[in-house]
Amino acid sequence: MQTISQTNPRKPDWLKIQLRVGKNYSDLKEIVSHGNLHTVCQEALCPNIYECWDRRAATLMILGDVCTRSCGFCNVKTGRPTWHDPDEPQRTAEAVRQMGLKHCVITSVNRDELLDGGAAIWAETIRAIHELNPDCTLEVLIPDFKGDEIPLKTICDANPEILGHNIETVPRLYSAVRPQADYLQSLDVLKRSKKFGMRTKTAMMVGLGEMKGEVIETIKKVAETGCDILAIGQYLQPTRDHHAVDRYVHPSEFDFYREEGLKQGLKWVESGPLVRSSYHADAQASALIEKV
Repeated sequence: MQTISQTNPRKPDWLKIQLRVGKNYSDLKEIVSHGNLHTVCQEALCPNIYECWDRRAATLMILGDVCTRSCGFCNVKTGRPTWHDPDEPQRTAEAVRQMGLKHCVITSVNRDELLDGGAAIWAETIRAIHELNPDCTLEVLIPDFKGDEIPLKTICDANPEILGHNIETVPRLYSAVRPQADYLQSLDVLKRSKKFGMRTKTAMMVGLGEMKGEVIETIKKVAETGCDILAIGQYLQPTRDHHAVDRYVHPSEFDFYREEGLKQGLKWVESGPLVRSSYHADAQASALIEKV
């Protein structure tokens, strides 16, 4: 795996987290386990799992737990998926009901071996959640479907309240960090989603080796798609086999990126060391939906 540096710099104090293993955390873990479901919180080793689950907020992951791609930053398993579970959409909707969520985030692995990339299951899951949880707003974080517009439209037609697709990093680093994806293609997913009437969201990591000017340019390109929400967070290396951390970005630089994003016209910018794409998603959705 290609890395920018062989060893990671020392982790600063601002990245320390509090472990909150209370009743809410235990409840959500039991619901996910009992439903034979997956969460990106667990699979991707998210540092916010204790805080979010304590608030009864989780990101469910559909279409199995094996991804057909191997991004340098991601801890989700890669390989040839064998998943076939027609009951997953209904079980996912039931888990959302049991969790008592007012805002739900759903994501998935890439399923490039499927003709529609899993879009039909995506649409079925969205409709099942809305039917069983009519008061719950739904945010979906989708793959790029290799640039195919038909799967994207299938998902948009199911009417999630927010559609997310992550840009992840600056274009120069795609070959090292996201070799099976394309920067312009990801921007196009955001543009097309707006064309289909979606509220849109994206996220990117810093600390991978990008320059400050590259981040500013990426923020500008994201804003030009009409994107509504941008999340920016610190990259943390999941294992030694993954892309190395180049630097730990100071909180003041995250504040700068937030102001830059708002200046470019984004409606909401969540920017901070521990921010991930679904971090505080409920607050973002509430504010955005009220504005629109």
